[in-house]
Amino acid sequence: MKNFVVKTIANAGALAVAVWLLDKITLTGDSTGKKIGTLVLVALIFGVVNFLVKPIVNLLSLPLLILTLGLFTLVVNALMLLLTSWFADKFDLSFHVEGFWTAVLGGLIVSIVSWALNLALPDGD
Repeated sequence: MKNFVVKTIANAGALAVAVWLLDKITLTGDSTGKKIGTLVLVALIFGVVNFLVKPIVNLLSLPLLILTLGLFTLVVNALMLLLTSWFADKFDLSFHVEGFWTAVLGGLIVSIVSWALNLALPDGD
């Protein structure tokens, strides 16, 4: 359970960095508390999407992953971020990613920051 909370916090932090760095990834809200709550909910959605959908997409795109020596992972990460944005819209959360290339750069930022935060935060092992 502790590992799940740590990963959710890392995802929320990584998404916050992406929102901060990229103008076309937006998070709107009246107060800081509402923004933090929205980030945590979006991080939960992002975690579920990465847990359920990403392995299937990786399996189906395995030939492209091999052909591009793994660079197609950037496209897969972008699609997961766009899918998270779509789900956030369906749940009436104020998180939006505008455009594929913004999602590619956002996915790269989220991956790097999430990796770094997962190294820094304790995971209960």
